[in-house]
Amino acid sequence: MLPFKISVLVFVRNEAGEILLIERTKEPNKGCWSPIGGKLEMQLGESPYECAIRETEEEIGLQLTEHDLHLFCMISEKGYEGKTHWLMFLFDCLKPIHDLPPTIDEGQFSFFKESAIDDLPIPETDRKLLWDIYKQGRSGFTALRANCFDGIPQDVVVEQGDAEA
Repeated sequence: MLPFKISVLVFVRNEAGEILLIERTKEPNKGCWSPIGGKLEMQLGESPYECAIRETEEEIGLQLTEHDLHLFCMISEKGYEGKTHWLMFLFDCLKPIHDLPPTIDEGQFSFFKESAIDDLPIPETDRKLLWDIYKQGRSGFTALRANCFDGIPQDVVVEQGDAEA
């Protein structure tokens, strides 16, 4: 039986609309660019919104409230890398960041135009599942589930929303 983990990803932009990404130095997704985020502190009963607020402040120093976030997607990945199941909550940050944050132990940051994302080393599950939803449907809400085999999502089902998987 695989463990189940719950995480958040927060999509933060600057005033020019460029997306802030971190080049991860730790697993999972070491060496790949991804939005900031982290795991819920489940032992404390932390909600996905509380986690997104905490992780955003810890990683980039941007202070948020629940009103600064829009939950636009929930993704359930079964058997990611054959090691765990993930339930991920994806948030669009409505408050822009003004400056590039300093490097932290989890990685370095950079801003990217939306059009550059496809050319970056990003996790394959992110490429297949979340970036199209971010680009097409971040103003709404989408729920997906997928079975992951060899790090690639398969059998993707849109449980709610209009976004294509």
